[in-house]
Amino acid sequence: MPHRLERWARGLDTIVEASGRIASWTGLALVLVMAANVIIRYVFRTGSVAMQELEWHLMAPLSLLCIAYAIKHEGHVQVDILYGRLPRRVQEAIGLFSAIMAVALCIILVRLSWPYVMQSYRIGEGSPDPGGLPHRWILKALIPAAFVLLGIQSLAATFRALIPFTGGPHRDVPSTVTINAP
Repeated sequence: MPHRLERWARGLDTIVEASGRIASWTGLALVLVMAANVIIRYVFRTGSVAMQELEWHLMAPLSLLCIAYAIKHEGHVQVDILYGRLPRRVQEAIGLFSAIMAVALCIILVRLSWPYVMQSYRIGEGSPDPGGLPHRWILKALIPAAFVLLGIQSLAATFRALIPFTGGPHRDVPSTVTINAP
């Protein structure tokens, strides 16, 4: 039977997993929009500002909302030269401290980015280019959303890091240099 903290972490993981999978579909939309832009530009010798802006509007959810998903699946680079040589208890303490600091950082960044989004919403910010996309605040709202998701993933990591300190099983830690890359 999983430890209670592990069950909580798995519950949080489902949020990150679902949002990452949904946001990843913007990758397909991005490819289709880019292909359409190329066809419109080179076959029909015309273009659309809105379609060009849509490319980076689709890149934003793909990159921002999938950060937590990538970390959940260890799709980041991690070099453990010194960490792997430390005693297990020190590694566990570093993991706990890092996870707590990540949660704190996410809270700070959500608080700092929210007024930025609200200002954009209040002024009805849109594209400065004629024919561009309106509602720029929606795009800017992805910034705090990304840090909420990263905070959720970091909270799940905090729960998992707490398990050995509450009498639960110790997690296997790497003893050599590891580089995890997608």
